[in-house]
Amino acid sequence: MKRLGNYLKEYKVESVMAPLLKMTEAGFELFVPLVIASIIDNGINKGSDGINHIYKMGAVLLFLAIIGLICAITAQYFAAKAATGFSCSLRHGLFEHIQKLSFTEIDQKGTSTLITRMTSDVNQVQNGVNMVLRLFLRSPIIVFGAMIMAFTVDVKAALIFVVTIPLLTVAVAIIMYITIPMYRKVQSKLDEVLLLTRENLTGARVVRAFCKEEDEIKTFNAESDALNDLQIYVGRISAIMNPVTFIIVNVATVVLIYTGAVRVDMGSLTQGQVVALVNYMAQILIELIKLANLIITVTKAIACANRIEAVLETESSMISGQCTADGNSDIAVEFDNVSMAYKDASEDSVSGLSFRAMKGETIGIIGGTGSGKTTIVNMIPRFYDATAGVVRVNGRDVKDYDIETLRMKIGNVMQKAVLFKGTIRSNLLWGNEEATEADLIDALKISQSYDFVSNMANGIDEEITQGGKNLSGGQRQRLSIARALVRKPEILILDDSSSALDYATESKLRQELSKLKNVTKFIISQRTSSIMHSDKIIVLDDGNVAGVGKHDWLLENCEVYKEIYDSQFVKKTE
Repeated sequence: MKRLGNYLKEYKVESVMAPLLKMTEAGFELFVPLVIASIIDNGINKGSDGINHIYKMGAVLLFLAIIGLICAITAQYFAAKAATGFSCSLRHGLFEHIQKLSFTEIDQKGTSTLITRMTSDVNQVQNGVNMVLRLFLRSPIIVFGAMIMAFTVDVKAALIFVVTIPLLTVAVAIIMYITIPMYRKVQSKLDEVLLLTRENLTGARVVRAFCKEEDEIKTFNAESDALNDLQIYVGRISAIMNPVTFIIVNVATVVLIYTGAVRVDMGSLTQGQVVALVNYMAQILIELIKLANLIITVTKAIACANRIEAVLETESSMISGQCTADGNSDIAVEFDNVSMAYKDASEDSVSGLSFRAMKGETIGIIGGTGSGKTTIVNMIPRFYDATAGVVRVNGRDVKDYDIETLRMKIGNVMQKAVLFKGTIRSNLLWGNEEATEADLIDALKISQSYDFVSNMANGIDEEITQGGKNLSGGQRQRLSIARALVRKPEILILDDSSSALDYATESKLRQELSKLKNVTKFIISQRTSSIMHSDKIIVLDDGNVAGVGKHDWLLENCEVYKEIYDSQFVKKTE
């Protein structure tokens, strides 16, 4: 909780003023029953002689109400400002921290979990902070203040308060003890529902293509019903708080009225004093109802705060180096006996890999699904670190580089073409914010995007929806390649980024890329036609290197490569 408390430091004044003003309001409120008692005893009971006293005490009541209202409104303002400012800072800090995590930590946490932390959990903590600033001083002061004020009225009658308040405290504590762990389970179940929802939304086309709508609806309903049942169960336990507090307070009120009546008959108490004692008991009841709601909200907030703190305490397993200068080498990329295993994986995805890519060379990587092609190129920009061996860029270990410096050298086109909401121009400028119009046009031409972009109504300023859903798969891939080229990288990685292109467009793309003599290119593809003209081809088979060489040599000496080639080009005779 200490980490989260740091985000409230910017609002120290508001965090102090809100409870202080609420405490002031509570202090004035405690005097109201005494004023009412005075009106009854010294005003109403004295008939016409007490009219002036009633007016005076009425003015005092009005004064207390006005001061209380001013204090309450100001306190609400400070509490709201502190809570919303705190949640804004927390959300920014959480997002910044997530951005610093490596792919390994993000894979472990899961996207849906991180989204829940950023949205639902932060909102719950915000509500908790708001309620605490408003009530954590006011409610206890009213409860215990009412008891103290009762002693000033009558000691024997006030003993009823001494019994009532501990009973109420024990009841509230037991309910809190039971519900806090359950609210954690509710939030975890919410993660599962969010994950399922996200999977169905992102995979809607696949679900419909296989006619699985009914199955997915049943699965979602089952998860949603489980969450609903758990929330109802926790809600029922939390709901016990109100009737329990009502019963205890109302029983105490009955005892108080009976005791007061007896003592009035004895002449030990006045009628106004009995009314004051009943009012103090009523104040306790009202505040305990508020306190019950506060406890429920704070219980949820604490559970959510712990989940947020768990993310903030997660440190990236990838430590950035300090070096910003290149080594002195003609070797652009070198893998030296490299092995790599994903977190908690039973075996290596890639093992014993060694090769060199000279500056300006084109390296083709091919192999079956799951053979480790993407794993290899992900180690170059340090998306994942090798578990054994060394990966070098320009003669220097990638772990020695400052991560930002290293990645600025690399233009990376992922397997899945991702475009962001905005214009084509804004997406291209992700590659290089300083790029000129000529740089953007050159990148579009090389990536074979210029023709379809120029035919759009707004050209390069055409709007793109989230994820580029208003573009075809091939258009998204070509714009992703253009974005990487705008950076003018030393190393260009194309991870199966032409799979949606027809052969003619892909051929033109290869020809344009071959003209980039100072760029080392890594091309991953399932098509042998995409990599057959590479200076060096790496053939992978289940995480191991099956062969390294040029196309013709591999056809003669690598059985795995020959099988892939034959399956795509050689017509089988009957």
